[in-house]
Amino acid sequence: MPRKFLVVVDDSPEFEAALRYASRRARSTGGRVALLRIIPGQTDEHWAGVREEIQRQQRAEAEELLNRLGEEAATRSGAQPVFLIEQGDPHAAIRKVCADDAEIKILVLAAGTGSRGPGPLVSVAVKGGGFGGRKLPVTIVPGELTDAEIEDLA
Repeated sequence: MPRKFLVVVDDSPEFEAALRYASRRARSTGGRVALLRIIPGQTDEHWAGVREEIQRQQRAEAEELLNRLGEEAATRSGAQPVFLIEQGDPHAAIRKVCADDAEIKILVLAAGTGSRGPGPLVSVAVKGGGFGGRKLPVTIVPGELTDAEIEDLA
């Protein structure tokens, strides 16, 4: 059973470091990368028709993004990544995908740099809040690592 490295695909600048690290670790261990894109949940029931169209567009954009990033992950890791799209709360989405796939063995997050702090998911992991469900190791990658530094570490 190949080990999967779960990377949450977000729009932060440090995301690239998490993807590069997870891809390199997957290559060196014979594993695969799993890319999770989380679409925000919608709550306005009286706008159901509009909400459905927005969700359709968000899903199409997520698929396009994952396909683009998947090419990079496949090149760096040597294996086609797994694409996952969930909707709603990030913590719940991570819990769900980890519960659904026992091959996910490590969650890889990149810490933010500068005054904005490490990021909400890293903050939860550091405080020990975890993501519920089964125990899952979390690798926190400094967001400012260069490719050479990632090669050295992974």
